[in-house]
Amino acid sequence: MRPVLWLTATAFFLVSLSDAPGQTGPQEELVVTGAIRDQLGPLPGASVSVKNTARGTIADAEGRFRLDANRNETLVFTMIGYQTKEQTVDGTAMNILLETDAKSLSEVVVVGYGASKKSDITGSVTSVKSSEFNAGVNNAPDQLLQGKVAGLNITRSGDPNAVPAVILRGPSTLRSGAAQEPFYVIDGVPGASIQLIAPNDIASIDVLKDASSTAIYGSRAANGVIIVTTRRAKAGEPVVSYNGYAAVENVSNRIEMLSAEELRAYLAANNRVLNPRDDDGDSHDWQKEVSRTGVSHNHNLSLSANTGKTSYDASVNYLNNEGVIKGSSLDRLILRGRFGQQVFNDRLKLTLSISHSTTNQKVPLEAVLGNMLTFLPTYNVKDTNGVYRENFLNGVANPISLIDNNLDDRKTRTFLANGNVELTLLPGLKYTLSLSSQDEQITRNVYFGRQSSAAQNAGGVATRSAYANTRQVLETFFNYDKVLNQHTFNLLAGYSWQQDRTGEGFQTSNRGFSSDDLTYNNLGLASPPAGYRPDYGSTTIGTLRLISFYGRVNYAFNDKYLFQASLREDGSSAFGSNNRWGLFPAFSAGWRISQENFLQSAGFLDDLKVRVGYGVTGNSLGFNPLISQIRYGSSGFFYYNGNLINAIGPTQNENPDLKWERTAMANVGLDFSVWRGRLSGSVDYYDKKTSDLIWDYPVSTTQYFVNTLTANVGEMSNRGIELQLDGVPVRTDRFSWRTSVNLAHNTNRIVSLSSDKFSLRQIPTAVLGGQGQSGNTSQIVREGLALGSFNLWRYLGKNENGVSQFLKADGTTTTSPSSLDFAYAGNAQPKLLYGWNNNFTYGNFDLNFFFRGVYGNQILNATRAGLNSPSTVLQRNIPQYTLTESVNDNNAFYISDRYLESGSYLRLDNATLGYTLPSLKGLKTLRVYVTGTNLVLLTNYEGIDPEINLGGITPGIDNRNYYPKTRSFLLGVNASF
Repeated sequence: MRPVLWLTATAFFLVSLSDAPGQTGPQEELVVTGAIRDQLGPLPGASVSVKNTARGTIADAEGRFRLDANRNETLVFTMIGYQTKEQTVDGTAMNILLETDAKSLSEVVVVGYGASKKSDITGSVTSVKSSEFNAGVNNAPDQLLQGKVAGLNITRSGDPNAVPAVILRGPSTLRSGAAQEPFYVIDGVPGASIQLIAPNDIASIDVLKDASSTAIYGSRAANGVIIVTTRRAKAGEPVVSYNGYAAVENVSNRIEMLSAEELRAYLAANNRVLNPRDDDGDSHDWQKEVSRTGVSHNHNLSLSANTGKTSYDASVNYLNNEGVIKGSSLDRLILRGRFGQQVFNDRLKLTLSISHSTTNQKVPLEAVLGNMLTFLPTYNVKDTNGVYRENFLNGVANPISLIDNNLDDRKTRTFLANGNVELTLLPGLKYTLSLSSQDEQITRNVYFGRQSSAAQNAGGVATRSAYANTRQVLETFFNYDKVLNQHTFNLLAGYSWQQDRTGEGFQTSNRGFSSDDLTYNNLGLASPPAGYRPDYGSTTIGTLRLISFYGRVNYAFNDKYLFQASLREDGSSAFGSNNRWGLFPAFSAGWRISQENFLQSAGFLDDLKVRVGYGVTGNSLGFNPLISQIRYGSSGFFYYNGNLINAIGPTQNENPDLKWERTAMANVGLDFSVWRGRLSGSVDYYDKKTSDLIWDYPVSTTQYFVNTLTANVGEMSNRGIELQLDGVPVRTDRFSWRTSVNLAHNTNRIVSLSSDKFSLRQIPTAVLGGQGQSGNTSQIVREGLALGSFNLWRYLGKNENGVSQFLKADGTTTTSPSSLDFAYAGNAQPKLLYGWNNNFTYGNFDLNFFFRGVYGNQILNATRAGLNSPSTVLQRNIPQYTLTESVNDNNAFYISDRYLESGSYLRLDNATLGYTLPSLKGLKTLRVYVTGTNLVLLTNYEGIDPEINLGGITPGIDNRNYYPKTRSFLLGVNASF
């Protein structure tokens, strides 16, 4: 903190110097008030500043402003998309009309290694401003975009510790995690941790979707690029801002299980009775027992100023997100500071920024979610001796005991420092050098208590781990801008170097504690049994290096014909010695038809542009640095000289030909704006094909050490269309209505899984287990099908004895199906993603509500299947819907297409009502608001919620591990001083 305080004190000193009077004579001081508008109405957010000073302000929701100025000084009025206007102060009232800037019809969009006006963009890029972000309890910046960007599919649960799954324009790999997600760039730093940024500190997020836009990032851009730009100080006096809220969250939906009375009545009606050891005469709703009202709060305090030469920003953000399941929570503290200085007549700009976050997580065992449904409601929490009530013979555990007797505490500390130098060498020629270093410290402490069902008769088990990951990035590049008559050139050439070192640390464990009092805090107090071997984990140290050369040229003729071409060459130490370098080209073109003479008479038309682009990107995200190397590890034990010796042998084959997956994408788009921006939008069609898919293929051990080889084989295709519409149906001096709609359709297909070297007909996936179903899979990866295709038994109803029956492969009927009887039943990929946002303002009031939804996907409700088991009712509780099942049906729980349901839904995701108070002395702005999230859900899905994780290789499965979705209400305030 000391450097931040020093920089802040220095900046205040410089601000005071810049504000020192430059004249000795008396001046007439005035309080200037007025309104800023265009031909359609007020312009909230327009900037007003006194020319050549640091004094300034921002127009309020009605475009009004108030500013102290001297007579004869000049006020400067600016807003993106409008021509700058200057006016001399000669009185106390001023009404300003800004005119649309024909050369800047829309906002500036951040692209790779630079920025561009949206009207000049030739690729598919969507920009989302902070005013458009989702409101609510958001523990990750990704959630701000949910439903806002056409083609961007974000799924989240109610778990405060869960990471949202983010898929852009369909899945394009057979790998999971980071390999499926977009590449993040934060303030120009590629690959920076998204957890370093508090939502309140973000000014805009730009999503680069097609390959012509993303190829400048080469081997990491196959899934798109998300560029996050944080807030910067605006010219004017120092501003202190506070943004905070407090929220309550509750479970929005649940599965209705039988109460103890209902269970006893059901058994009596079927001539059954519980074993006395399983009935304490009590009644417990375990879902209520393990849940609570989650209370969350977030506070963001920031300080910023910009004198023209010197600027600084500093902020602190604290989030405490209490989960609705007891024992789950997340709290995060983020500190950020940025200092900028311009010297040598503004030819040299120096910027230093630092960010530090500390995240603490408490994570209950996943088993809580399943056992809160199946544990018999007839048990007490504890017996008369204070021991947690358990009956492990039934195969279920006390959910309260799972929470109380198990700890999983995690802490992540992340620090990022970035220094940036921008030097103007010649008019139009700039050199930029950026150095960044990120350090991530991850600790995890786990303790299973002496009464824990997760470690029975172990006397307590403690496991501790601490690992460090570091990332160092150097970016150095030249930008050259030149205008020659009607020709405009923008050139970029650069070099990048990156090194990631991961897994530095250790893990160890111990067991046999005489008391639970110290939990995991002193492993040396345990008394492990003879021969006990600590769990050292499987994490290994790895170093990955990436070196890149890149270039780009943008050309525009007469502001009508636009062209862009880029080329990046990447070298990675992760890939085979024969394929460590890859070339990623892209080109795109645009035609601004609205600038043609034959459309000049179309006064309603602001802009009309056709775009076409093609590019190739790679996917090297989520790789182990040694993926192509022969690796050795533990391969069992052997007995030697009276001791068990850890055998070491090959665990991974070498593949010198391994290379990154390559994604080629063609994109055709149309952008338009009419009636002075009252209606605007874009339409995009894309064709994306990924080749050289990476998978572990079976090989002969006569040729290789291990029976699988990681190799490039296979192709996957995604084709789709996206529509974005933005409109202002009503805009008057007092009332306005802004609305936006986005729609996206994508078709995914596995093209091939074979090559001339390796061949696979299909890959069975999704082993869900269940009674008598161990080893059965529920999905399949097969040529011609989409990723996430279900391969299930076909349900044919019940026979005369009330037992479920199924279709055999030969067309006959059976009550004992086998894996040979599986058949394709549908897939988890949605046919349509959509979002609809509405924003109303009336005077100082504002109202926003946002709908989003999914159509055409299917969900395998394995939770419903597993619970629907009348034959095991003496050991496990059953849901209300099982009351209609035949008590003789021993097959009711078999996972079949009976439990394949529509995942379509429409959700009123959030609604916000705010009020901006009139100007108060000492306050620039003050707004209070209330927000409700997940207010209404329309769906036919019979599970807890249809928003199922669509990431990974097995999307669309609800399998007894669903953390409940929540409904929240929050009260917030935004203030600036």
